[in-house]
Amino acid sequence: MRARPISWDVLVEDLAERIAGRPREEWVRVAVDGAPPARPGWLADGLVAPLRLRGRPVLRVSAGDFLRPASLRLEHGRTDPDAFYEDWLDVKALRREVLEPLDPGGSGRVLPALWDTRVDRAYRTPYQQLPAGGVVVVDGTLLLGRGLGFELSVHVWLSAGALERGTPEEERWRLPAYARYEREARPQRAADVVVRADHPERPALLVGE
Repeated sequence: MRARPISWDVLVEDLAERIAGRPREEWVRVAVDGAPPARPGWLADGLVAPLRLRGRPVLRVSAGDFLRPASLRLEHGRTDPDAFYEDWLDVKALRREVLEPLDPGGSGRVLPALWDTRVDRAYRTPYQQLPAGGVVVVDGTLLLGRGLGFELSVHVWLSAGALERGTPEEERWRLPAYARYEREARPQRAADVVVRADHPERPALLVGE
């Protein structure tokens, strides 16, 4: 793949145009995937205002609010990279509560957050009704290759060196999980849009030859 320099502002506008250009009566599910140092949540937040300006209702969801309870998530300890890769995200709940309601003919009734990991109990967040033509933007890490239904997926990619430099010491045990993700899920191939963010002030689109 070759890199094409782009600014974050231009990227956000391009993504918003692409999303808003889909049929007006259809829901659109967008994933912004990346390890925490790549700041996928920041990019996902940046899409909200441009999409609303284009007449699209938007609901922001974080996959971090759909983790499994600690008794399941930490069954093999707090620093097991394979458990982090395989067991932390409640894939079934994210599919059931966020994505499947936006299937064609779905209810449009979305739960924005499920599990508060800070206190290890369910949120009391009410369901929200997303109007026809609305967009749900989900940010998270290790989202691709799990059979989750998104109309558009964006992967914010960091090289192994940049990822290691950007990962705090207390989270470096996760690095083998990110390496496994690269090998098994191959997010650069799975995503519709890939952004290289080794240098945050100089992002680049990765495009096929």
